Amino acid sequence: MNSEQQLFALFGNPVQHSLSPLMHNAVFDTLKLDARYIALRVENARDIIVHMRRMNITGASITIPHKTALMKYLDEFTDSSRRIGAVNTVVHSDGTMKGDNTDWIGLTCALRESLTITGKTFAILGAGGAARAVVFGILEEGGTSVIFNRTTRKGEMMAREFGCEFHPMEDIGKISADCLINTTPVGLSPDAERSTVSKDILPNFAWVMDIIYNPLKTKLLQDAEESGCSIISGLSMFVHQGAEQLKIWMNVQPPLDFMKKVILEKLRNEGS
Repeated sequence: MNSEQQLFALFGNPVQHSLSPLMHNAVFDTLKLDARYIALRVENARDIIVHMRRMNITGASITIPHKTALMKYLDEFTDSSRRIGAVNTVVHSDGTMKGDNTDWIGLTCALRESLTITGKTFAILGAGGAARAVVFGILEEGGTSVIFNRTTRKGEMMAREFGCEFHPMEDIGKISADCLINTTPVGLSPDAERSTVSKDILPNFAWVMDIIYNPLKTKLLQDAEESGCSIISGLSMFVHQGAEQLKIWMNVQPPLDFMKKVILEKLRNEGS
């Protein structure tokens, strides 16, 4: 990297499955921007700040498991990321680290492509950083969320924060909703043969969404489709949240169709 080139990075654990470097670098190339994007696996959230300062990283994407833990190491936050209680985006400017969250925008953009959010009920699987953004986005759009999580204490705490209903994960079969959304990493490549819920409960939901985009059609979505549900892959959310990051980092208008095409070609070539 030359001295003028801007550096961006994805931080998480794991990161090897991520197609964020492919997508962002393709945008940099097509828009002729002097920038590069890399993926770095980190064990501890505080190491993200260390790496960003040491390597002079302009902006970062944050993924599992650091979206919530990183909050205490940042200098500033946007209002939405503070209300969500998780970040997926960091801007490093003049020595200051500012947290932001584009996951909720990606989620609402993806849902609106298929259904109206206002007045609908959504069953949310998980209570991590991604789930927080999903619930926030649904509430902002006038929808209702019901949270399901394996760890009762964590799920109940999150439900209280957002004013939502909570149920243990084992009770998912007792509930019907307009849409089921998986925000957990279960089913993520290379562990693609697993699903968060059993197939027999899926007819309780008209729509099923998985925020995982690799593989394009997770076990959950395959089961949902076979059960007669309409399905939404995580691809659109992934592209939209990444596009919002590019706007924040570089003040550019991202080529959404091009970004989606790059990821689709990669996933199809891999036989997903």
